Amino acid sequence: MKNYILKLADDSLIMGQRLAEWCGKGPYLEEDIALINIALDQLGQANNLYNLAVKHFADGRSIDDFAMKRVEKEYLNAQLVEMPNGDYAQTILKAYFFATYQLFLYEALSHSEDEDLKAIGVKSLKEVKYHYTHTETWMRIFANGTDESKQRLLEAIDAIWEYTGGLFDEVEGEENLVALNLIPSAKQLHAAWTAKVKEDFAHFGLEYPESVFMQRGSRKGIHTEYFGYILCELQYMQRTYPDCTW
Repeated sequence: MKNYILKLADDSLIMGQRLAEWCGKGPYLEEDIALINIALDQLGQANNLYNLAVKHFADGRSIDDFAMKRVEKEYLNAQLVEMPNGDYAQTILKAYFFATYQLFLYEALSHSEDEDLKAIGVKSLKEVKYHYTHTETWMRIFANGTDESKQRLLEAIDAIWEYTGGLFDEVEGEENLVALNLIPSAKQLHAAWTAKVKEDFAHFGLEYPESVFMQRGSRKGIHTEYFGYILCELQYMQRTYPDCTW
């Protein structure tokens, strides 16, 4: 259970950190605010999950210790969330893929036999339904807008598609948690996600990627070359001023 909680928390933390990079740089004010609100939701989910990790590990570590004081190989997030924002098409595509994943994830967790995971699932599902609606709307706009907007979206798909499979990689022991009805099966999540993305892509007028090649290493502490730079920024205050509080 411990590493499962961490992989979910790390996903949300790094996605929130990435999206927050758009603060003050969005295409227009309302969209800037909307995207940063999604980032804040992700950081809030990470906070709830790290609180749960504190309870399960019970080794004296705090939320800040889990979020900001681990070394690179100890983070279990999917490589997708650490990919660069790129242009706005790539940011929206990445957020769409992730929101669709979390939509099925938190729907399933809202029925977990574990009361803590169930509570997080119920609360988070309300948020990710909005995330999905927002990013799906932008996907439709880009796909059916100008030639340039569609081309940028196609280039974004080429750039990050091979990282989507990592969302469904498992940490050790997940099958036991599935058997106890504590968490959803990663295979079932992948099947639901694939069906939904195929359906949406058909509505967008986009071809679903045929490539089955996926990057390896998600959930095992293996990261892209971009991850170290994220940690440098994320951990700066805690590394420079140890145990600072605010």
